[in-house]
Amino acid sequence: MADTILPHALPSALDGRGPLKLLSLDCFDTLLWRDTHAPRDLFGALPNVTVPQRQWAELRARSASAVRRLQNEVHIAEIYAELLPNGTAEERAAAVQNELDAEASHCFAFAPAVELMREAHRRGMGVIIVSDTYLDADQLRGLIAASAGEEVAGMIHRIFCSSFYGRSKGEGLYELVLKELNVAPRDILHIGDNKKADVEGVAPFGVNTLHLKQFDDMAEQRLRLEAAVSAMLDPTPAEIATTHQPHRASLSAIEPRITDPAERFGFSTLGPVLGGFERWLAAEARALQAERGGNVHYLFLMRDGHLPMLVHQATGAHVSAHAIEISRFTATAASLTSEAAIERYLQLEIMGDLKALANQLLLPKTEVATILRELPATGRPAAFLRAIRNPARMRRIIKNAEGFAERMIAHIRASVNPAKGDTLMLVDLGYNGSVQNDIDRQLSEALNVHVAGRYLLLREQSLTGFDKSGFLGPEHYDAYTLESLCSNVAVLEQLCTAAQGSVVDYSREGEPIRRGNSIKSRQSAIRDRVQQGCIRFVREERSVFVRHAVPDEATMWRRGAAAVLGRLMFIPMPQELAVLAEFEHDVNLGVDDTVALFDADIAKRGLRQRGLFYMKGSERMYLPAELHGEGLSLKLALLASKRFGLALKYADFIDQSISLPVIIADGRNVSTGNVTATPTHDGYYLAPIPIGDCRFSIGIQFGRLYEWLQVDSAVFMPVKRFLSDKQRPGLDEVEARPSLEGMEQTAPHLFRCADEGAFMMVPPPQRQHDEPMMLAVVFRPIAPRETVQAPAAARFTETMGANS
Repeated sequence: MADTILPHALPSALDGRGPLKLLSLDCFDTLLWRDTHAPRDLFGALPNVTVPQRQWAELRARSASAVRRLQNEVHIAEIYAELLPNGTAEERAAAVQNELDAEASHCFAFAPAVELMREAHRRGMGVIIVSDTYLDADQLRGLIAASAGEEVAGMIHRIFCSSFYGRSKGEGLYELVLKELNVAPRDILHIGDNKKADVEGVAPFGVNTLHLKQFDDMAEQRLRLEAAVSAMLDPTPAEIATTHQPHRASLSAIEPRITDPAERFGFSTLGPVLGGFERWLAAEARALQAERGGNVHYLFLMRDGHLPMLVHQATGAHVSAHAIEISRFTATAASLTSEAAIERYLQLEIMGDLKALANQLLLPKTEVATILRELPATGRPAAFLRAIRNPARMRRIIKNAEGFAERMIAHIRASVNPAKGDTLMLVDLGYNGSVQNDIDRQLSEALNVHVAGRYLLLREQSLTGFDKSGFLGPEHYDAYTLESLCSNVAVLEQLCTAAQGSVVDYSREGEPIRRGNSIKSRQSAIRDRVQQGCIRFVREERSVFVRHAVPDEATMWRRGAAAVLGRLMFIPMPQELAVLAEFEHDVNLGVDDTVALFDADIAKRGLRQRGLFYMKGSERMYLPAELHGEGLSLKLALLASKRFGLALKYADFIDQSISLPVIIADGRNVSTGNVTATPTHDGYYLAPIPIGDCRFSIGIQFGRLYEWLQVDSAVFMPVKRFLSDKQRPGLDEVEARPSLEGMEQTAPHLFRCADEGAFMMVPPPQRQHDEPMMLAVVFRPIAPRETVQAPAAARFTETMGANS
């Protein structure tokens, strides 16, 4: 039979194995699991001890044991003797107890393993624990009882610990176990998560063994990356475990049974994030009711509140929950009920799309068309402001906004109809609470209620004073961490949204009026399956825990969710990107605009041209996804830059350069010189060469430096565009049309230089204006030339003459 078993199959592990008398289980990561990524992570919860100090103490204890007893195994008391060399017996005992208490608060029994133990008892079999641990049998039994309950501990007949016998399973512990058991090896089944210890260390003694494979390679890597992201997002305070992964056991038990990639994505990634959010919302609702009285009504703001509402419903919570359709467009429209509000809006938005701005002001389409048509070619924003500030037009805008606000209030009354003194808890993904900013006072005054905004992500751009809080908010994270998570929030929005158009108005009775849905039906179908996976997580995740101790759920799920979300934002997995490949983002501002989430082809070109700085000014909404295939280091650099708000410049990434010889000619004069080529990405260099107002031809003397090289691109662009902080690969670029002298193209982008005089001649583009232009050449050296000789100016002059 196969010597591997998946976690969900544990309850049936005894089936088909003939008569067995004894079930033998490893303890940690088989029966007892932790809600941290690695065992050492809970050392962060120890008072007055750092994780490295605890690790060093164990290393010293094992080293000393190897010298004294020729054994690697030690007892926890010996570890703390090393950690507290000058401590009293009482101080060491208290420190040991602190660690046992930390273990108890972070451990739980894995339900499939508990079901297996119950099945063994039903068959009349004994159950033993054989563990490589520095705890003794009494301590381990006490830990099992404290974390999983007496019922689980009571099913265990004996416990064998490596610390007592001086041998690990890999060193032959099971030989000593068998000597104490009155059971033949063939009548025992041993199961554990460590193949080397629990199979290779036990099977040679004739015992039946199974390796419990906790995770496949993909899930294992995902969890490892989440732990790495957590370390960057969550500088751990004292006495808190260094990572939290409360979803770990649920992924192990349930994810392998999900075959649809979209559903699996929703289960493994969105499930822990929105499941944690829902736990927090429930606690917030209880706190609001305790503080203010009345009823707390959940108002999930559509469209992005769609999946959070489905998650809430999946928990079976019997509270007042409603889908409310208030978009940024409708909230802004309802807020423009005074000249001051209109002026404030104009001040913030005047440099944007004037057509969208006019539509937001609720002007009729014919009037919008007239205003735009009459704007001058220059000074359009100022002329637009003058047109809007016309007194009669301002009165019409205010009147339209007042009517709009009445219809929006009618929409809320039709859905909720709250009593005086109730609380409307606006639930949304976040992240500024813009809708609440616009309508908070209107709702409070019109409905005699308190308004509270509760967001998955919250980082306010101004201190509004409204009742707002975030599951991931300023109470627990600094501004740069929150900004880094918000910078790629479009991917989360598209996964959580409903398959419907954004609301643009309401009927007099409050029925929402929506514009058409511009998102493709295929995208909606994929999103539905992702959402099904998320809901499945929420419904089933509690089924894998048998937990007696009560952990700090709020901290655990918050930090776990932040790590999952941060990993998705900056280090998405290939399987996730395959699901998201065709997604677009709906900007939700009363227009039909959609923007691609990411474009790998543009990214590759941009990286070679400008390195990571190509991302500045991009309209795409999920830029870290474009770095897939470019290595982890680049993604971590981007995460670190965003997370810590590093004010780095392009020059800071340059630690070497190439002095590239060039020849410059304008038809009458020829001169030589050098330009500095700087590294961009993957071994490529960028050589920016000024050509004035398109009067100069450029000869790039590659032959002086290289025998072989790749030339990725050669394009002309305005100097001001090249120097801009907002890079847009492909914008304002003109492809160069070079000719070759002494150079041979042997494959796409690959060139061989015959001798040191070989060069690439690039004539200027057709002159269209007096704007300074430059030639940007991206190349990668392959084989350098061993000798550097005189320039090829003479050959260049001959070439210019032949082409004149």
